[in-house]
Amino acid sequence: MTAPIHPTAVATREERLKRALFRGAALTLENDVYRRAVRDLTDILLRGDIGKLDLTVEGLGTTRETVSAEILAREPGVVAGLAEVGFLLRERAVEVAFEKKDGDAIRPGDVLLRAKGCEAELLSLERIGLNVLQRMSGIATAARLAQQRAARGNPNVHVVGTRKTLWGLLDKRALHVGNGGTHRLNLGDAILIKNNHLALLAAREEEAVGPAIARAWKLRGESAFIEVETRSESAALAAANEFAHAQDQSGEDYPCLVMLDNMQPERIKSVVATLKQEDLWDFVLLEASGGILESNLEAYAASGVDAISMGALTHSARALDISQKIS
Repeated sequence: MTAPIHPTAVATREERLKRALFRGAALTLENDVYRRAVRDLTDILLRGDIGKLDLTVEGLGTTRETVSAEILAREPGVVAGLAEVGFLLRERAVEVAFEKKDGDAIRPGDVLLRAKGCEAELLSLERIGLNVLQRMSGIATAARLAQQRAARGNPNVHVVGTRKTLWGLLDKRALHVGNGGTHRLNLGDAILIKNNHLALLAAREEEAVGPAIARAWKLRGESAFIEVETRSESAALAAANEFAHAQDQSGEDYPCLVMLDNMQPERIKSVVATLKQEDLWDFVLLEASGGILESNLEAYAASGVDAISMGALTHSARALDISQKIS
């Protein structure tokens, strides 16, 4: 048997990882899918917030007179959601001028955007616009801080999100703005074989990963990457062996990932060492996931993985403090 062609002969680990887990650059308003996602979400939020009408605006007899408004930062962070809020306002005939751009570091008192429109519209849209900015900026800020902390443990590791999102693609866009990875954009984007999938194929994880990868490999042309979740060193090695075999047979440079789920950093170091010893290291990318917090992030980064996924970046994001002032 001839020696396998190592994927690194075609692409570096960094290039394969970015191709698989960092695809947020496509999430712009020029992308019809993303634009629809923004419109659908903001429409739902507005219907739920305003209801039949804004009683306060009606009760005060607010006019259609044109007024100006500023949206300002009240704490430091990374701003995200400006494009989405601009879209929301412009769709309702409000003029918008950006003073910052998505991804900028902001400080208290910074003006993020200026708006001009009828006072009733600006008052009724205020809360939804701020909600979008606060949530997306909170996610972007958390992602950038996590990446900076992880880099102290390993400058080559990357922090990525998960599908534990509230607002789907908008949360993914916020991760991207904060320099985090998007991971899967949705279920139709990539193949991620998890423990419940494996349980349908065999009782033991290490026995299930091979058949699972072999089946999934047939759909690689429709998938951004294939990943399998493992919770033991034996299962991780079995997955790496199957990925190496599949790549050798196809001769393709394709992103293959092994997720090390709920493994402590020391166990992960052992997996990394064994993969290198068995000449399997170049055939897979490693992702650590599960139980990763700010307090142990550097330890996981130093374990040797390529990526660290953190659901808390989106499912527990703290909103950044941002306000609107009408003049």
